[in-house]
Order: sequence, then structure tokens, then C-alpha cells
Amino acid sequence: MTETSARANRDLEPADGSPAPYVTIVLPCYNEQDHVVLEVDRICRAMDASPYTYELLVIDDASTDQTLERLKEVEPKYPNMRLISFRRNGGSGTARRIGTQQARGEIVVWTDADMTYPNERIPEFVAILTEDPTYDQVVGARTSEAGTHKLLRVPAKWLIRKLAERLTGTKIPDLNSGLRAFRKKVAEPYLKLLPPGFSCVTTITLAFLSNQHDIKYLPIEYSKRSGKSKFHFIRDAYRYILQVLRMVMYFNPLKVLMPVALWLLGIGILKGIYDLIFHSTLFRIANNTILIFLSGLIIGTMALLADLIVRSRGDL
Repeated sequence: MTETSARANRDLEPADGSPAPYVTIVLPCYNEQDHVVLEVDRICRAMDASPYTYELLVIDDASTDQTLERLKEVEPKYPNMRLISFRRNGGSGTARRIGTQQARGEIVVWTDADMTYPNERIPEFVAILTEDPTYDQVVGARTSEAGTHKLLRVPAKWLIRKLAERLTGTKIPDLNSGLRAFRKKVAEPYLKLLPPGFSCVTTITLAFLSNQHDIKYLPIEYSKRSGKSKFHFIRDAYRYILQVLRMVMYFNPLKVLMPVALWLLGIGILKGIYDLIFHSTLFRIANNTILIFLSGLIIGTMALLADLIVRSRGDL
């Protein structure tokens, strides 16, 4: 993405020397030809009616349909829109990361171009961050599930969300909502952690929570998407779980490893007592008891070493 990033930098430099906008809206697009113009129009109308200056970064992620052509056609109609096109598909996480890095606004908004999120409410998200400096991110918490594979997605997302709540010690109404606004300065250290796929929204949520940045959850309606979904249940659910564990490990490895270590140590000790009492041979302890105890000891040591590395790390 080096050439794309450099080209994006040149494209985003204001030719007239105008001041930077207050809000940057990052809108990744991949094969959204039938509705992307409607989405751009809805966002621009809402922001034009608001008191906030803004730019809309529309990022075409190497679409194979007419998405880029439709955007180029309407670009002159929307002076606040900036179009970035990738030569190869990098995923929504890559598009959001590069869009955030190129953003000129103090507040960055992430959303989708598939007509699922109420993007006309974006000014509300910005207003919360503007009026209350104690919040660093506002997330749209969906009150309904209208996506594909609903019977599988709802319980799977509930389990992943509960795992994230357990590991972070925080209630999370919506872990992977695609509509959110946050302060760019706060998010910048975490951009390098974003994966290329859908779990980037989960990552930015966990990164903020793990570092004690307050998040406000705003209830929103979630509509049925336009076009074909890019979500693959088994693959993306697996990635979500891995990303939750990876992010908590990155910021607080004791939360993940130490409970496992203590359970194994406890089981090993109890099993050892059982072996000593009920085995006929005096002081005979079973091999599996020793393995369980040593496994707990090794994992506990790894947890303490990982925690020491995290606390001595100076990058965040």
C-alpha cells in the first residue's frame, strides 16, 4: 500500500490552504455500486446540516464492479468528498487504518457503505465527543441483528462479546459495531494493531477499553444490508475470537493466562493429595499429576513474563 498511501497524501493536501476540517468520515467501499452514491449523499446531507466542518474519505478497496466509476462520476457534486482507490484489495481494516492515518480531522468516524447503519445520525456521535471531553469514543450499539446467518451469528456474537467482557472487566453492549466516532489523537497509537479484516472494529474497541479510555454506547437501529454480504461466518467468527484473545494478551496477558495457570496448579495440588492418600504405595504421585502441576507452573511463569514485557513496553 505504499504507493497508494503516498498518492492519498497528495490527494488530501488542500490546494487552497484551507484549514483542516473538524471531522473526517472514513467510508470503505467494496463492490457497492448499486447504493454507494445514496450512502455518500446521505452522509453529506447530514453533515452539511450540522455545525461541523468535515471531509468524507471514500476508499474504494479495489472493487470489481462499477463502484469506483460511480464515485468518480459524482465526485464533483460533493466538494467535501475525497476519493482514494486501492490497486489491490486490502480488506476493510486496511482501508480504515489508512483512512484514519490520512484523516485531517480531530474526530474520525468509521461507518459502512451498505445502508445498514443510520449514517444520518453521525452528527450526534460527533456532538457527544465535542460536548463531553471525558469520552474518547462513541459506538453505535445495535438494538437488532439484520445480517446474514442470523441464527448462527446471534449466539456466536453473544459468546464472543461475553468473553471480551470477562477479559476486559467491562460491559460491552456491542463489540463489533461498524459505526463509531473517536478522537484521532487517542486512536493513533493503536492503528498498527488493526487487522485487515472485519475484526478491526473489535480491535479498536478493546484497545480503548484496555487502556482506560471511556466509551459511550449510543443505541441505533440496524437495517438489512444492500448488496451481497462479505461476511463468512466460520472464518470471521474464528478471527473475532482470536482477535479478542490477542488484544487482551497484548494489553493484559495476566487476564488470559493466569486463571488457566491457577486452575492447573489447583487441580495438580488436589490430585497430588488424592494420590498420596489413596495410592497404596507411599509417596507415589501419578505422572499425570506432575504434568498438570508443571503445566500450571509454566503457564503462570509465562503470564508473569508477558506482563513484565507489557509493563516495560514504551510504545503505548
